[in-house]
Amino acid sequence: MDFHKYIGIGIAGNFAHHLEQAGEIEDFKDIITDDQNAPKGIFPFYLPNDNSFLGRYPISSSTLTLPVDDVAQVEPEIVLSCNIIYDEDKKVIGIMPKAFSTFNDCTIRKEGAKKISHKKSWSDDSKGIANKFIDIDKFSKGGIMDNYHLCSFVKRDDVLHEYGVDAPLLGYGYFYEKLISWLIDKMNNQKDFGPLEDIAMHLANSDYPTQALITIGATAYAPFGEKNYLKSDDEIYVVAYDKRVDSGDLIPSDTKVILTQIVK
Repeated sequence: MDFHKYIGIGIAGNFAHHLEQAGEIEDFKDIITDDQNAPKGIFPFYLPNDNSFLGRYPISSSTLTLPVDDVAQVEPEIVLSCNIIYDEDKKVIGIMPKAFSTFNDCTIRKEGAKKISHKKSWSDDSKGIANKFIDIDKFSKGGIMDNYHLCSFVKRDDVLHEYGVDAPLLGYGYFYEKLISWLIDKMNNQKDFGPLEDIAMHLANSDYPTQALITIGATAYAPFGEKNYLKSDDEIYVVAYDKRVDSGDLIPSDTKVILTQIVK
């Protein structure tokens, strides 16, 4: 699928313990949130028509290229394909999730990066997205996403390791209507401060895109994922499955979404 015209936005700190395990909690020490359970902020990982590194289209559904001089970890996430609605003053007034899939927001682990985005998009295939999307009936309690779990694995030397913990989507800190309201506020009002960036400025510089890929936060790591960076020839799997009919394995089904990437 082609998302060249979509803006790519991620959410930092929307799942318990991920920032601590990723060694990033110190980056957000000066970020004050109204709710202690709120995510820390949003960040761009792709800006259509941008002249910086963020204008490089970083998404692949089959391969992942490691950074040359740094180490990286899988960040297993759910991604929402959304429409963005603006008012006459170009303020965001609505975000409409249409479908969801699995995503690898692969991230460099290094100290001293000034912005979250500086650790995100280093090559044409530094991100991963599954080829399959599932339509969202309603992005609220009682909808199809209530029943989904997210899990992830890395196969190394023919051994399959759990990388991120198996987690229900309802385990996200902010989800459904609460998440949408928070996102709209951050798109309009988040300032350039600490590791965060002015998203309203990015929207303007991208000619106010009407579609977005929004990754809603990485799960906590399983022991292998917390202690092991990616290596060449690793196989990455990020899986979303309906707990009513499926399990968190790699067997395809009509209701399951599986992202598979080979690490180069």
